[in-house]
This record gives sequence, structure tokens and C-alpha cells, in this order.
Amino acid sequence: MMVRIPRVLTPDQLAQVRAALDAADWVDGRVTAGHHSARVKDNQQIPEEHPAARRVGELIVAALNRNPLFISAALPQRIFPPLFNRYAGGQAFGNHVDNAIRQNPHVGRIRTDLSATLFLSEPEDYDGGDLVVEDTYGTHGVKLPAGDMILYPASSLHHVTPVTRGARTASFFWMQSLVRDVGQRSLLFEMDQAIQSLGRDFPDHESLPRLTATYHNLLRRWAEP
Repeated sequence: MMVRIPRVLTPDQLAQVRAALDAADWVDGRVTAGHHSARVKDNQQIPEEHPAARRVGELIVAALNRNPLFISAALPQRIFPPLFNRYAGGQAFGNHVDNAIRQNPHVGRIRTDLSATLFLSEPEDYDGGDLVVEDTYGTHGVKLPAGDMILYPASSLHHVTPVTRGARTASFFWMQSLVRDVGQRSLLFEMDQAIQSLGRDFPDHESLPRLTATYHNLLRRWAEP
């Protein structure tokens, strides 16, 4: 299941984020790569503990915790502190799968159920740089406006195509969900969206309480503490 989360950041927040990242120190992106990923990764990143990364990451997490679509799709238990990367001058990231377990002193060890890319550069500012994700429904290229985010299963093969003009800056991170199984999580998301749609169109419909009860009983059955 891939879900686009539009307008995670406001224009004012985007301007604040880009100014902070532009002034930060960037290093070789292979510092956070696993053994295989390091062989196919060519980009720059801001060190995890850099003050700008910490400050901007906290802003992003706070915005996500206020975003109903994100909560519905991810059912987040823990969010890995956002990281930041930049591609320019032909840089790319070859096909890979994200590490199943990530560790950070601020959140401890988490299972990476979901991956997220939050685009921070406008698509017209660079050529290439598509995030290409392979799943059971085919291959999908993603290139979103600044401030929009794509959420997808961390088990998916994915890559970033070479950036041949300009620079592509983004935030990337992972979540451990309350519901580990992607199929169960997808069913809950579709049900929740249908309940919300029914509630908007027919707020007094007699089926709403029953459907809502079914949703929460399924979540109660499938959620992990």
C-alpha cells in the first residue's frame, strides 16, 4: 500500500526547513547505509545528531502527529527521527530494501514497517530524482511537490533515479506500526477512510456505529503493544 500524504508542511514551514538545511553541514550519505546499500548509494546527508537535523526532524514529527491521514494510514507506534538527503550532479541510489531494524539513542530499536519520503524540493527545480518503488501491484515512480510525502511498505524494493539537473532535497525515515502486517494495516486504512466518507455524507446513517465498532475491534485484535 502506497499512500500520498499531501501538505505535511505549510509554505512557511518549508521555507524554515530549507533555510536550516541549506546552512547545515552535509556528509557522504553512505554513513547510514547497510552493507549492500552502501554499494549502490551516492548522495549527501546531514549527520543524525546535527542540531539542524534534530530541530527540523522534531518539526516534521509534530506535523505528522497532527495529520489524520498519516495516522490512519500508518497507525504509528514509533517514528524514527527524520533524516535528510540531497542528490545532485548525477547522484542516485540503486535498488535496495531498507534495513528491517533501525536503532537510535532517542527511540531505541524499532522495526521498520513503513518507509516515508517527504519531498522538500519542488519537482521543477530538478530533473530525475524519481523515487521508484516496486510492490505487488507493479512499479511506481514518485516525484511530489515540496511538502508532500509518500508512505510505503519498508519491505519494498526501491531506488532513486539520477538527478541530472538541480538538486533534490528530501527527508526520509521509518515507522514501527501498531499493526505489523501490511495486509491488515491496508484493510484498516480502507475501512477507516470509508467510515470517514460515510460520516461526512450521511452523518446520521445507522450503520456508522456498527462499522466504527468493527474497525476498533479489528484494531484491538491486530494491534501489538
